[in-house]
Amino acid sequence: MKVLILGASGATGRLVLKHLLDRGMETKVVIRESAKIPDSHRDNKLLECIVGNISEFGMDEFYKLVADCDAVVSCLGHNISFKGIFGKPRKLVTNCIENICRAIMARNDTKTKLILMSTTAYRNTGMKEKYGCGDRMVLSTLYYLLPPHRDNVEAGLYLQNTIGAGDGKIEWVMVRPDGLFDEEEVSGYEVHQSPKRSSISDPGKTSRINVSDFMIKLLLDEKLWKEWRYKLPVLYNIELKTEGN
Repeated sequence: MKVLILGASGATGRLVLKHLLDRGMETKVVIRESAKIPDSHRDNKLLECIVGNISEFGMDEFYKLVADCDAVVSCLGHNISFKGIFGKPRKLVTNCIENICRAIMARNDTKTKLILMSTTAYRNTGMKEKYGCGDRMVLSTLYYLLPPHRDNVEAGLYLQNTIGAGDGKIEWVMVRPDGLFDEEEVSGYEVHQSPKRSSISDPGKTSRINVSDFMIKLLLDEKLWKEWRYKLPVLYNIELKTEGN
């Protein structure tokens, strides 16, 4: 299996990259010229680096990206800065996912797995998930005021409503972590079909390394993949109770 990672230099993407290479899997990444990839990765014969700004790629470049890949993992996101939040490209994730899917569908070979890293702030329309009135008001406001949130929502809607279950050429999973934070090692985590708590007033926590671990397991474990394909699993770290609580 050869895996294309989008957003490989980001906080979660770089963990996915490391875990794939550690498992001896062929990996392709798209990175900006200024992006930092460890020298140990750059010298790895399993890694193919495509240098460029993916938001500026034409369809011919997307065709080449997916031509020899069996799976795509998208950890794309906007930089947490004024320019990253309000500047262009405002539809970075949506446009890339749409173009990747078009490129995959233009191929005549077997199915491709696609994993999109999303958020618990995205509501699963297929499950008709119910959010509280306060949460709906906040998320609706964020949709109109924060372009990155709107981008994530529209990317998810594209997979759910446009690609759907489709003809099987694209099989996708949308992974929804909550309250991302950094942790050194993989720890215990739970996987649910829908959020178990409010992402606004009572968010949970999910370590980036656990998100990466779950994504790798999805790619490698066919039984797990079949369990979650076309679904939107929610990840929470298991909170260890301290003595006396």
